[in-house]
Amino acid sequence: MALSPQLQDRPRVLVVGGGYVGLYVALKLQKKIANAGGIVTVVDPLPYMTYQPFLPEVAGGNIEARHAVVSHRQHLKQTELIQGRVTSIDHENRTAVIAPADGGENFEIPYFDVVVAAGAITRTFPIKGLADKGIGLKTIEEAVALRNKVLDRIEAGSLMTDPAERARALTFVVVGGGFAGIECITEMEDLARAAVKNNSRISQEEVRFVLVEAMGRIMPEVTASQADWVVEHLRSRGIEVLLNTSLDNAEGSLKLINLPDKTAAQEFQADTLVWTAGVQANPMVRSTDFPLEPRGRVRVLADLRIAGDEGIIENAWAAGDVAAVPDLTGSGLPDGTCVPNAQHALRQAKRLAKNLWASRWDKPLTDYKHKNLGAVAGFGEWKGVANINLLGRIGLKGPLAWLAHRGYHGFAMPTVERKVRVIFGWILAFFMGRDTTQLIDLDNPRGAFVAAATPAPKPASVPAPEKPAAEASPASSKESVSADAK
Repeated sequence: MALSPQLQDRPRVLVVGGGYVGLYVALKLQKKIANAGGIVTVVDPLPYMTYQPFLPEVAGGNIEARHAVVSHRQHLKQTELIQGRVTSIDHENRTAVIAPADGGENFEIPYFDVVVAAGAITRTFPIKGLADKGIGLKTIEEAVALRNKVLDRIEAGSLMTDPAERARALTFVVVGGGFAGIECITEMEDLARAAVKNNSRISQEEVRFVLVEAMGRIMPEVTASQADWVVEHLRSRGIEVLLNTSLDNAEGSLKLINLPDKTAAQEFQADTLVWTAGVQANPMVRSTDFPLEPRGRVRVLADLRIAGDEGIIENAWAAGDVAAVPDLTGSGLPDGTCVPNAQHALRQAKRLAKNLWASRWDKPLTDYKHKNLGAVAGFGEWKGVANINLLGRIGLKGPLAWLAHRGYHGFAMPTVERKVRVIFGWILAFFMGRDTTQLIDLDNPRGAFVAAATPAPKPASVPAPEKPAAEASPASSKESVSADAK
């Protein structure tokens, strides 16, 4: 492996991952580091950061997909951007190995400081058929595909005459009763309801939505009474909520089991299976020489420096979902670390950038400490739940919670440019309604051109039918007569 000749030869702050933490660290440091003679380098396989709290609204047709992402090139003008994956880190020698996104040859990159901000990926279980049939809700591509699939199944199902096939097409299942799963299934249900109104061949009663949750309650981020209200709300919309239930097999029909005794529960067919049952730290950190905790996250101190049993690892930092950041407020996870959400990731990124810069000048570092502001969730237009911790705990339901959800996330969306696009999109949708236009063949965009550019095969020649003897030609008849005369 050789160094890429296009890399800048300057002291480098290497940022592994261009998500929430990576984007904000680069935004806060790029100018300072450049003025000091260095360079910030962000490595990510995608050219944009995805604001994941908006994915359910993208799937539901309330937000344009491009508005839920932030372009690295557009907003990181003084940052060196590399589209690829960091496959390993050798911090002892201050080098990382990068695999380019285009499949080119791996190369090494040197650095002075490293910021591990690789985020999290979807956590799955070894369930037969899940990889073939399921789809997650962790990327913008999954959200767009899910939106199009809901619309496609409703349109296709409206033309089906076989009752079993029709029921299968019109059944939508979401596994996971956390924020992502609840927001996903409610936005999908709103989208389906709007699509059914425009299609006279189908009724709302035919469309089936099923939420599967392994625990005895949903949404642990809200109070028990709020969680009970959410279940009642879902069921009032015709959504089946199956608690203490798990997906056991997805081959052919979906097989559900009761927990904890694992007895058989329901079994039915469904074309759409969405998996939102948890996340895990990006496994790339296993290919580093950094200390990890039992859940696979990088061990860090409260000031966001990576540290192990032997002490602090100099010039190494981590934050976000990939890091086990201590929660100094005492209101985090049972292991004493911060809840992996956008609220913490944003603030950790800003604190990390300040601490990294302070370390360059031997100034004291500040511990990360943030009291959870609560949780907000939208369940489609004018519906939601919120648990706000400002002047005491404020619990909201319905339209007020929905407004709180949009207000918070509209404000939290990175960059002013993206905030404006999202908010104006909401205003337009308020007057024009939800967009239920299906975009088809996104996975085969060249199909129409290939069909047009491929010469049509020549029609096969049809052999002339044989004429019966009674219809023989005059010439043949004459020859017969002559023969008889002879």
